[in-house]
Amino acid sequence: MSAVAAPRVRRTARGRPGIGTVYRWELRKLRAQKRTYLGLGAAALVPLIFVIALLSSSGGPDDVPFGRYVKETGLAVPLVGLLFSSVWLFPLITSLVAGDIVASEDNHGTLKTILTRSTERWQIFVAKLLAALSYAFAALVIFVGIGLVLGGFFWGFDPLTSLSGTPISAGRGIALIAASALAYFIPMIAIAAIAFLLSTVTHNSAAAVVGTLILSFMMQLLAIISGLDFLRPYLLSEQFDSWQGLLRDPTDWAPIVHATWVSACYAVPAVVWALLAFLRRDVAG
Repeated sequence: MSAVAAPRVRRTARGRPGIGTVYRWELRKLRAQKRTYLGLGAAALVPLIFVIALLSSSGGPDDVPFGRYVKETGLAVPLVGLLFSSVWLFPLITSLVAGDIVASEDNHGTLKTILTRSTERWQIFVAKLLAALSYAFAALVIFVGIGLVLGGFFWGFDPLTSLSGTPISAGRGIALIAASALAYFIPMIAIAAIAFLLSTVTHNSAAAVVGTLILSFMMQLLAIISGLDFLRPYLLSEQFDSWQGLLRDPTDWAPIVHATWVSACYAVPAVVWALLAFLRRDVAG
């Protein structure tokens, strides 16, 4: 549903729709698009497949953090899932909407319509960016939530052993999983910003989605090249592991702080570039 079809809008003192109204318009459009449910469906299906694979095998992913505990406590299941999903799942889910949310309006000819209405361009830009981030966060919540529920159903919520070897109670473990998801979302914001930029400047959804995935895979490739070890701390792909600092005793905040400013170095220029391109967009032709 496009912005022009909104039946009732909340307007500011100058008679223009508020940013909250424009944001709700964008969420309504996302609810009407099939690719929205494709990403959310993947976020729900992957932890289910992971649990089924664990149930059908005698061992587990013992070579990754918390992998040895997945059949001892369900608290370990979403954490191990986060480790594997940073490679392709969440870059893909994030770029599916962030890489399409502007370009699709170009393709359907609706961007010209909404840019020439009474709504300010910066409001449309912010609303689209917030909608893309909301979608990515919703997918992350679904992924972690389903992994936690399924893990708890099959293996219970026994205490989890931290990366420092100390026991973590079920209640504290659930809180730490939620905090870990928030830390995990930090580099996802940067991925969304890059996809949003490509969506804005290329005017092509496929180019934006594929371009974001190629960039993500390239950074993962650079991370495994031994001669480029000096680059590894500054690669966006490496920041997806910062949440592990929360699972140490005492809590190690250094990797989270590092991931925050490194992700900002990717996200802020991308958002500024996208904003300038969006504000200068010529809709006369």
